[in-house]
Amino acid sequence: MEPPNIENYKIIYQIRWKPHRNHVDKIKPSSLASFPMIDKATALEDILRRLDKLPDRHCLDLRTYKRNRSLLLRRIGPDSFEVWEDGYVLERHAADRKGMRKLLKTLFKREFPRSTKLRLYQLGECDPTQRRELKKL
Repeated sequence: MEPPNIENYKIIYQIRWKPHRNHVDKIKPSSLASFPMIDKATALEDILRRLDKLPDRHCLDLRTYKRNRSLLLRRIGPDSFEVWEDGYVLERHAADRKGMRKLLKTLFKREFPRSTKLRLYQLGECDPTQRRELKKL
């Protein structure tokens, strides 16, 4: 039986070595910006502001921390939106800009009753009929 080659151990160590979890160079700001956690208390104003800037047929996806309930907000015209509710209730709502505040307030109470933080995804152009599967916690 041959003794182990020390050079091979050095190569394996270099490949498997990972920096400490707090290593600053490993954090990518672009990946963190894709799904910020926002406070539910300030979410309504933040979402309405984002909806004003949203181009036609683009979507925003709001989810709970566990990602098991969601609201998909889609702009379908200059002043019209549709909301796909997927959680306790599976429904589709349509509203204009003025009605969005009241609709979102109602949906927040129904879909996110105990949540304090929400995940916000900007999906770009999307098809709301195609279900978006995310890892559940």
